[in-house]
Amino acid sequence: MASESIRPEHPEYFMQIAMAVRERANCLGSRVGAVLVLGDRVIATGYNGTPENMTNCDEGGCDRCAHRDQYESGTAYDVCICVHAEQNALLSAARFGTAVEGTVLYTTTRPCFGCTKELLQAHVSAVYYLHEWSHPDERLAQEYERLQGRFPGGVKKVDMPDSREDWARGLAASAPFDLEAGGEEE
Repeated sequence: MASESIRPEHPEYFMQIAMAVRERANCLGSRVGAVLVLGDRVIATGYNGTPENMTNCDEGGCDRCAHRDQYESGTAYDVCICVHAEQNALLSAARFGTAVEGTVLYTTTRPCFGCTKELLQAHVSAVYYLHEWSHPDERLAQEYERLQGRFPGGVKKVDMPDSREDWARGLAASAPFDLEAGGEEE
């Protein structure tokens, strides 16, 4: 008798899609994938990287990424040319004329301060994330938490395994994702 797979609940299902989307990310730091969902249907996706038709981070396109040792994590976004996954999902929806009000965002990393403001302004109703991010400046961390508390549906962590966490968070070099191998690293 063949083993039966367990059908994932919506948070795990959409997070698995976000994890697949992040495989396109080309940032040298974190690799993030995001999925905007409306009525249990994916309406837009995004991953982090340089703007379209610009040299990718992993090819030297972003000075901040190329010189990561000069910038503390979570700082100097004003000199980074990368577009965050959450921003790319919102922009993708806008490009194709898809309304995002009332959507739910699934993202592989908790949205940063700037993305949180943009998601609130776009009237995204809830956020689900896989990996934690916290503001590095303790003075701003309280304001960040206050902003995150403004989502009507809340900000919730999805507890599920991520065999590519070190690669995605920029903690270790890793081979590209191999679908035929089931995503396992060698």
